[in-house]
Formats: sequence, C-alpha cells, structure tokens
Amino acid sequence: MDAEVLSRWQFGITTVYHFLFVPITIGITWLIAGMQTAWMRTRDDQWLRLVKFFAKLMLINFAAGVVTGIVQEFQFGMNWSEYSRFVGDIFGAPLALEALIAFFMESTFIGLWIFGWNRLPRALHLACIYLVALGSTASAAFILSANCWMQNPVGAVYNEAAGRAELSSFTDVLTNPFFLATFPHQIGASLMVAGALLLGVSGWWLAAKRREALADAGGQADVDTWRKSARLGAWVLLFAGAATLVSGDLQAQVETQYQPMKLAASEGLIEAEEGAPFSIVAIITTEGEGAETTYHKVLSIEVPYVLSVLAQHDPNATVQGIQDLRQQYLDEGYRDNDGEVNQLQEAFAAELRDMPVDPVPNVMVSFYSFRLMIALGCLAIGIGAVMLWLTRAGRVPGGGRLYTAVMVCLPFLPLFANSFGWIFTEMGRQPWIVYGVLPTAAGVSPGNSALDVLLTMVLYTLIYAAVAVVVLKLFIRTIREGLPELVAPAASDTDRPMSFAY
Repeated sequence: MDAEVLSRWQFGITTVYHFLFVPITIGITWLIAGMQTAWMRTRDDQWLRLVKFFAKLMLINFAAGVVTGIVQEFQFGMNWSEYSRFVGDIFGAPLALEALIAFFMESTFIGLWIFGWNRLPRALHLACIYLVALGSTASAAFILSANCWMQNPVGAVYNEAAGRAELSSFTDVLTNPFFLATFPHQIGASLMVAGALLLGVSGWWLAAKRREALADAGGQADVDTWRKSARLGAWVLLFAGAATLVSGDLQAQVETQYQPMKLAASEGLIEAEEGAPFSIVAIITTEGEGAETTYHKVLSIEVPYVLSVLAQHDPNATVQGIQDLRQQYLDEGYRDNDGEVNQLQEAFAAELRDMPVDPVPNVMVSFYSFRLMIALGCLAIGIGAVMLWLTRAGRVPGGGRLYTAVMVCLPFLPLFANSFGWIFTEMGRQPWIVYGVLPTAAGVSPGNSALDVLLTMVLYTLIYAAVAVVVLKLFIRTIREGLPELVAPAASDTDRPMSFAY
C-alpha cells in the first residue's frame, strides 16, 4: 500500500474511534440538563441522584473525546497538506469557530458546573449545564458545516493565481442543503445514543435490584429511580429515532440531487431503473479494473419500488445506476441530478477531464454500511418500544439472561449505527475529498513515505486501544457502583465537601 491508502486508513481509524465519543457527549449533556431541570421543578431527589450518576459517565466520555479529537487537527497538516492548502481558506473558518466558540463554551461551563454544586445559585448552576449542551451542539454544527462543504462545495470560488479555493459566501456554507439535512440527522442520532445509554444502564439495574426490592422493602426506592430513568431513556430513544428517520429521508433527497453516484452505490443499482427496488441484501461482483470495471448483482433480495420512493418520493421515478452515471462522468464530467455544477466544480471541469478518476466508490462498503446503520438504529428503536411496554403502570421487567444481554448491548446499537453512517458518508464520497473538485489522491501530503504513515498509524492505533481499555473499565466500574448517596452540604463554607467533584 502507498502513502495515500495508508493515510486514508489512518484518518479513518482515528476518526471512527473519536466519533464513538462524540454522539454520547452531544446527547447525554441535554438529558442531564433535562433531569436537573426536573429535579429543580419537582424537588424529587431521584432526579438528582440520576444527574450525579450519569454525569460521571459524561465526564469520562468527555475527557476521552477531547484527547482523541486533538489528533484529527494534526492530520490535516501532516497527512493531507495539499488538501489543507487548497481548502484552508474555507475549511479553516468553521474549524476556528468550533474551537473559539463551541469548545470554549463546553470547557468553561463544564468546569463551572462540576465545581459549582452548593456554590452557585441553583438557576445559574442549571444554566451552566445547558450552556455545555449548547456548546456541544454548536461544535457539531461547525464541524458538520465543514464536512458538508466537502460533500457539496458551495459558496466558494477558485483563485487561479493562488491555486486554491477561496470563500465567497459563508452564508452559503451554513445554508448548504447537505448541512440543513445532516445537522438534524446527527443530533437525532446522538440523542438516540444517549437514550439507549440511559435505558441500557437503567434496565440492567432494574433487573439487578428487583430481587433485592422483593426481599427488602427499603430497596424499592432504587427500583423506582431506575424505572424512571429507563422510561425516560426509552421515550428519548423513540422520539429521537423518529426524528432521525425523518431527517434521513431528507438526506436521501439531497443525496439524490447532488451525489447520485453515492445513492446508486449504496443501493447496488447497476443500471437506471424505473420503479427501482430496494435491495435488503445483495452480492455484487466486478470484472475489470478502473474505468473498465463492470458490476453484476448475482444475488439480491428486493422490495419493489421502495428505492424510487426513498430517492424521489415517487414509486415510478427513474433512478440512475452506476454504469449510467460513470458513462455520464466520462462524457461530460461531474454533474448533479439536474445536469448542473456549482462555481468551484465548473472551474475544475476541464482539468478533471484529463485525470484518470474512476467516479465509483467501493460499492460493497457503501451498500452494507448503509444497511447496518438502518438495521442497528431500527433495532434500538424497537427495544425502546418493548421496554416502554414492559415498564408500563409501575411494572418492572423480570430479568433473565436474554434480557440482561439485550440491556448490555443496547447502547452499542445506535452508537455503531452512527459509526456505520459516517463510514457510508465518507466512503460513498470517494474518490473525491471535495466532491467533483479535488480527488482524494490529489490531497495527500507529497513528502510522506508509506513507512512514515504506517508507523504513526500503528502507534495511534495502539494508544487508542489503551485509551479504549481505560475508558471501558471506568465506565463499567462507575455503572457497577450504582446511584450515589446524596451528601448534604456542611454548615460552613470551609467545611463544605466537594460533593460533585470527581
């Protein structure tokens, strides 16, 4: 493998690993803010115990996310210097705003919230956690706006003298159709992860505490608390899941318009078809190499008309296939579904005609990452619905090995669905690092050798594996400790314990 392939592997490994922590942070901060609000309104200490318990998990996750995210910034300059030089004027703006505004809010107010218990006025202290949640959401918005620009490079022009793209309208970047569809989709998916975490942990404790409560009436309080948390997590999982499905449908419309090749690859659609079916599973084989590759679907279980409905909300609509879109690219260059291009894509149309770019991404990766995203997300939603039924009218699930296994696995379902969604988003964009403008091969740092990248990739992977072990052990230990006991503040300031410092 050459430096380009290894650089892609390195960025993919570090990005997917970092993104395991991102949706948890985005979602759990809002749920903690909501539970603290419920405690302030009702003075029910069950909510306060839940806030303090899940805040420990949030802080462990937040620390790991910060550590793993730093590496991403370095890779832009070290492995992708040509990309950074070409798009730095555009891509750097939202990244700078993310650091100066969003991360500053998160890091400042999370400190005030941690150490402000029994020191700040309650309303001000509550405002701190809402500002943390707002900061994490703003961080997602800025990062997504940058990524969505790579998917659809609007608001930019090409400066031929400088040899790079330059920002012409930041408003266009923030109103990019990809961003308007992706942002609610990602926030909904993050809340699904947080809801599944609440439900999985609480559901596990419900089964563990049920027998204790039957033997000891005093243990009923913990059962009631965990049941309240489980139902909250289940409701969040259901509502966030519905929002994610709706916004996902909007994403499909945008993808059909601006990235028809990604849509065709994700569905394994070889030729244009009217009333195109949705393939549940398929095996797609290839013959030849590069632009001469031909694709064949040798096995497929299909549902008629569904793809046309997803793509254009019309069961009889024609959806373009891989072979048609490739030939269109070879004849005319990149075009969207209406045969149009934006300013930056138009500036590179002639130059790209002379470059050996195969516009087809990895079809099997696109196909199955898309289906794993949907399957895992829908499975999590289904478990949430079942848990609402099992905990109705004061009921508590009976437990058992299958139930315990489901509760342990539940938080990982939407979490891995998030990861597969991003794998599909990024792999389906290939071979472009900036869609229709800059091929991925042209963005890699020219001075890096394959050995340099390989050594750093192995080092990063080993370090991240060690971090994963530490984080997982901390999560398990914290969960097993269960709900904390509330500590009343001491009479004097000097003797007051730091009851919420970890």
